[in-house]
Amino acid sequence: MRFGVRLGVDPGDARVGVARSDPSGFLATPVETVRRGKGDVRRLAQLVAETEAVEVVVGLPRSLNGTEGPAAEKARDLAGRLARRVAPVPVRMCDERLTTVSAESILREQGRHGAKRRAVVDQAAAVLILQTALDTERSSGQAPGEIVEVTETHE
Repeated sequence: MRFGVRLGVDPGDARVGVARSDPSGFLATPVETVRRGKGDVRRLAQLVAETEAVEVVVGLPRSLNGTEGPAAEKARDLAGRLARRVAPVPVRMCDERLTTVSAESILREQGRHGAKRRAVVDQAAAVLILQTALDTERSSGQAPGEIVEVTETHE
């Protein structure tokens, strides 16, 4: 298992959930929810710097049959913009099918309802994305998901 803090990112249309790991890569915990729109990538890059993250794991929302739709395209766009901003820190995309559904279920079981649940569901989904990536790396010895290639653009 590689050493160092990793950030997990759950990109949504309105909000981006963020989680972080401990330096040993054993446990993911919630960090914050970032509002989508102007400044979202800048804030994510600040979190990478503040936590001295060695890697960012962005959830890739695929459909149950594995195909990618508009949500996956938006996630790839966010990951690409973030990768350019935080290079040379690598950004990876990992399958996140049903993480938000699972996070909602867990929070419901904990008695969180309505606005209280919506306020933290994105962070909880980011925790699930990151924890799955950490567990996958620990069990396989391989870095999870696919690396986001940094390309030059004129933003």
